[in-house]
Amino acid sequence: MTTQQIYKLAIQMGIKADLRGEQKVKKYLERFKKNYEKISHEEKKEFDVEKLINPYSDTRILVDNKKKNIKKIFVGIDMKGTELLLAEKFNADLVIAHHPEGKALADLASVIDLQAEVLANNGVPINIAESLIKTRISEVSRNLSPINHNRSVDIAKILKLDFICVHTPADNLAANFLVKTIEKEKPETLNEVLDMLKKIPEFKEAINYNAGPKIFVGYPEASCGKIVVSEFTGGTNGSKEIYEKMAQAGIGTIISMHMNEDYRKEAEKYHINVIVAGHIASDSLGINLFLDELEKTNMDIVAISGLIRVKRIK
Repeated sequence: MTTQQIYKLAIQMGIKADLRGEQKVKKYLERFKKNYEKISHEEKKEFDVEKLINPYSDTRILVDNKKKNIKKIFVGIDMKGTELLLAEKFNADLVIAHHPEGKALADLASVIDLQAEVLANNGVPINIAESLIKTRISEVSRNLSPINHNRSVDIAKILKLDFICVHTPADNLAANFLVKTIEKEKPETLNEVLDMLKKIPEFKEAINYNAGPKIFVGYPEASCGKIVVSEFTGGTNGSKEIYEKMAQAGIGTIISMHMNEDYRKEAEKYHINVIVAGHIASDSLGINLFLDELEKTNMDIVAISGLIRVKRIK
């Protein structure tokens, strides 16, 4: 496989697993294309045409040296200078980061809008979800603007390493996996949700690092009510003002990758139970589901930078 083929596979898998549903993602791309056709010639010169086929701006090819046969891949959650030097030393053909770098990091805020439709699918009125998400998108965009986005990308170029990042597609895979697991297991209490998560190898292993699933709001015997995997995909956490609307929509428990204290307090204020599955374990789950597909082509995959590698293929 080439780097381009691996990248396209990530996009395809991300669309298939998207909690909005494949048809809604396709409609999103169709609307984007129509808007592109309406803008002026000068505006088109600055337009990121990759967005016409890739709905996940935080997933990109950052460096492509046009290698014809990718065999050895270094994969990790955060692939910075240290990891890139290690990859070069061990003759890697390609480096895959989960968290975005370069132009993908600079445009991370653009994928947050998918959260609005996920919330709408769970009972929050779409107009309210979109309004709150729009404010959060602007906030995240401003926070990202001063970052040195291309630092790691420049290192990869000098080392002649192919470099891509796979963020939202992997998060979609993890979220979809958990939704299906909840539908199968049907946990009724927070303790049962924890037990369910601890059966998943990535979360079970994370317990050994004191980074496994935890109850952030609620108590073990608390009834779950409606469980929503609401903070697993879509770039980063959405608006903390959404918890009031979630409670009004009848959502009782959310499963999140991670949550800061301000968000936790807001969820608690509106009696939303919160289980934090664990950031790196959750990221590992999504990346592993993608890597399993790659390994079918006999790739040599080296897991570093926090990635808890679990294989689900025989």
